Amino acid sequence: MKPRSAVRAQRLFDGHTVHDGPVMILVEDGVITDVDLSGAVPPDGVPLTDLGDVTLLPGLVDAHSHLAFDPLGHTETQMLGDDDATVLARMRTHAGQALRAGVTTVRDLGDRGYLALRLREEYERGPHIVASGPPITRTGGHCWYLGGEADGAEQAARAVEERARRGVDLIKVMATGGMTTAGSDPGSAQYTPAELRAITRTAHELGLRVTAHAHGASGIADAITAGVDGIEHCTFITRSGVRPNPRTVDAMAEAGVFVGCTVLEPMDGMPAEMLAVLEAMWENMAAMHARGVRVVCCTDAGVAPFKPHDVLPRDLAYFASQVATNTAALVSVTSLAAESCGLGHRKGRLAPGYDADLLAVGGDPAHDIAAIRNVRAVYQAGREVDRSQPDG
Repeated sequence: MKPRSAVRAQRLFDGHTVHDGPVMILVEDGVITDVDLSGAVPPDGVPLTDLGDVTLLPGLVDAHSHLAFDPLGHTETQMLGDDDATVLARMRTHAGQALRAGVTTVRDLGDRGYLALRLREEYERGPHIVASGPPITRTGGHCWYLGGEADGAEQAARAVEERARRGVDLIKVMATGGMTTAGSDPGSAQYTPAELRAITRTAHELGLRVTAHAHGASGIADAITAGVDGIEHCTFITRSGVRPNPRTVDAMAEAGVFVGCTVLEPMDGMPAEMLAVLEAMWENMAAMHARGVRVVCCTDAGVAPFKPHDVLPRDLAYFASQVATNTAALVSVTSLAAESCGLGHRKGRLAPGYDADLLAVGGDPAHDIAAIRNVRAVYQAGREVDRSQPDG
């Protein structure tokens, strides 16, 4: 007989809407079979866990993370020097940190040697992992040390084919330089429009989505024209600062492109020029959201000391203060983020037929977004996560 269980709470956010309770989720074999809003008792023989005055939500989805990156380490040195066993152990620890914070799905957008695919298969107790493998970048380009270098349209297309053979879930391409690779210019394009088209065409023919790391305005425009499915960061850097292009924004909204908003808060000691860029970036994220662009709150976890792998709840609170209402922010890390990962049919919602990935928090995050950090319980496929275990 398949295992059955029920979880009761005072209120529920189903991935779109808040419902006052009491509410009850029925689970069978790791999948939600019913969401009861009537106050009914569970069927005979089904054990009930009553969590009391909490809000039940879908497990959170971090749509931009780097499990291999140690936020307290030097990424380039570690990626070039550490063996696979060391990196895998680190990735397992990071995934466990995310899961205990309520992040039940992680999209890894840049590993070394396809290790996220190995972790995806081996780590049964961890979050669901969506993996791109090493990002495609030009020789010596942003994150070159992850092993994804490819130059020209032909090499880039072959790189896509290689990732498809390996079993990746999507393709990540570095359309512009980045901020965490020495000598890289985040405002400059790394690939021509023809090269980007070769990547997207090949990926789509193989049934894979493409998301493009892009800070520079010209690189963003080229990637959109090439037909990418997502833009990560989407900073719109130009020589005169952050300058969004209205036509590019309109094209993103009309095409349904996902924008991965990797949250960055102003911090003490930041130079004035950086603070000015941040202010303009956040104004643009809010404007894109208002225009109808599908803006997803995500973290870029691992890239810096202030980006530990359990940072999504904290980042979400800042995202809500800058971009959207609390409810829209919750959508952005549940149902919308799941759609961006190609998992909208099974993750990010509390509805029959969806995976029983649940997060219970004290309070009501639709009214006080900080409640998302008050974690009372996490369930992965209907099984409660032991949050006392430091190894995940």
